[in-house]
Amino acid sequence: MNLGSRPGLFSRLFTALVFIFLYAPIFLLIIFSFNAGNSNSVWHGFSLHWYGELFQDRLIMGGVYTTLLVSLLATAIATVAGTFAAIGFYNMRRRWREPLMVINEIPMINADIVTGVSLCLFFVAAFAAWNGFVTWMEQTYRLTAPRLELGFATLLIAHISFNIPYVVLAIMPKLRQMDKNLIDAAQDLGCTWMQAFWKVVVPEIKPGIVNGMLIAFTMSVDDFVISYFTAGPKTSTLAMVIYSMTKKRVTPKINAVSTLLFGAVLLLLIVVNVRQARQEKAAAKVRRR
Repeated sequence: MNLGSRPGLFSRLFTALVFIFLYAPIFLLIIFSFNAGNSNSVWHGFSLHWYGELFQDRLIMGGVYTTLLVSLLATAIATVAGTFAAIGFYNMRRRWREPLMVINEIPMINADIVTGVSLCLFFVAAFAAWNGFVTWMEQTYRLTAPRLELGFATLLIAHISFNIPYVVLAIMPKLRQMDKNLIDAAQDLGCTWMQAFWKVVVPEIKPGIVNGMLIAFTMSVDDFVISYFTAGPKTSTLAMVIYSMTKKRVTPKINAVSTLLFGAVLLLLIVVNVRQARQEKAAAKVRRR
């Protein structure tokens, strides 16, 4: 068998069947989001009716607001924390850096349900201890303090925790490409460490920071399992709202909101891939010179 030959008819057919199996349900969902009727199997004509119904649904729009707020805050905090964490890893000795990088990659390869359950149990145990302490303070010293429960804060902490590893992984290659002598040269020319960081380090690793930020935002918007275990009963993301709606009856509004969510995630992935392709071309031109 010649591995360098062009794929045969069977290989092409098998590849086409795989793509049809993966994306045909999504295409059907998108098509029926424009259906004039409320059926998910019979076409009644083209209409944007369900998109109008979608934007008038307070429950869905509340989920959109929570999802965007959590995603933006988690992305901003995780980007800052992941940037400094990556710089810290980069400046460590190899015998310390390698084990810590392995630990950093565990949340990315770990099952979401394991991460979600573990975070939920941690929050429940910590809050139970705090609330017990508050009860003791109230009974003993007549002092009051706020009681803690699962909600928006725990949801935000959970998103930050699983976003940081992606930011670190996106920035580390840019740090390895950077000349270590640039910081010393900047400091020799009179820059403080902070000035060298903002004027030398950040411009060098900026593509990695942007890529990490986009990936973190995509992961936050797309998350369901971890959010389900850490959001509590009073907070719901868009994915959780869609899940609760499917328990009752699948309406075309779910098709519409799923289409918009799919389009947003697809757009972010395209931006990330285009940026990476341009960076690889630029790096290839530099190597050829």
